[in-house]
Amino acid sequence: MRVLIVKTSSMGDVLHTLPALTDAMRAIPGIRFDWVVEEGFAQIPAWHAAVERVLPVAIRRWRKDWFSAPVKAERRAFRKALQAVHYDAVIDAQGLIKSAALVTRLAHGVKHGMDWRSAREPLASLFYRKRHPVEKQQHAVERTRELFAKSLGYAKPQTKGDYAIAQHFLHHLPADAGRYVVFLHATTRDDKHWPESHWRQLIALMAPTGLRIKLPWGASHEEARARRLADGASLVEVLPRMSLEQIAHVLAGARAVVSVDTGLSHLTAALDRPNVTLYGPTDPGLIGGYGQNQHTCKPEHSQQLNDLSAEAVFAAVAPLLGNKPFESGDVHG
Repeated sequence: MRVLIVKTSSMGDVLHTLPALTDAMRAIPGIRFDWVVEEGFAQIPAWHAAVERVLPVAIRRWRKDWFSAPVKAERRAFRKALQAVHYDAVIDAQGLIKSAALVTRLAHGVKHGMDWRSAREPLASLFYRKRHPVEKQQHAVERTRELFAKSLGYAKPQTKGDYAIAQHFLHHLPADAGRYVVFLHATTRDDKHWPESHWRQLIALMAPTGLRIKLPWGASHEEARARRLADGASLVEVLPRMSLEQIAHVLAGARAVVSVDTGLSHLTAALDRPNVTLYGPTDPGLIGGYGQNQHTCKPEHSQQLNDLSAEAVFAAVAPLLGNKPFESGDVHG
């Protein structure tokens, strides 16, 4: 059975789709998936054993110059690749008019998606031949698992979803795996940032553990923040610019991770690493960390991350550090 997945973005949404593939792979032997995904996240689907072909799309970039000759050529090439296969099922897990009109509509195969009451944008459901009701008041991972089960005709497992990508990194762990923690300090929204003064206090609290602290970054202003945080702290290492796969390798070898609400926090969850995510104005209930050993830390009487103390975060992360040596078996497959 050959199935096309349309789930283009964002990083967290793409990662949240992976457990549904694992369910389907276990329920339908031999099933194979192709996946349409935004070019910036194209590495992620390839980590899952059931994915055969990744079809990068660049809707975000194309929209800036939709009718230019280079963009028109890219769009034609994408459409040709998309229509090269007739699929047994096409599952639009995005639930947006954009994905339905620009991608799902063009694919060959019976199109499945959430119905009018379930889709993020109800009008998107008009593009599907098979429309499925999916309960909204559940985690995004569970919503997607339910959609896949109804689209492909098997019972949704009652067990917790399995991303099934951690094993991709098991044999390539960093040489210093287990001897460091990662601080994911960067996010796109100002109100999701934790103050630099608080990060520095947490770094000081971590010093007696002897664990190194690694700081990844993606943009120049994030690198500047990382360097400010590392200034004068001998145990803190500012990482070089890395690809998503390289960052995943670093996360896979971490003793623990402390993160703000960001896509890399969801990647940490998908890799089954112990993680404390700091939440202020956002509600982690339906879109928060999903997986093994995922913890949330919020201010007690506020929605402002400024009110979350370094002492409270250290109290949350300290039990995750443990004393036993780190082994590859600590990363679950």
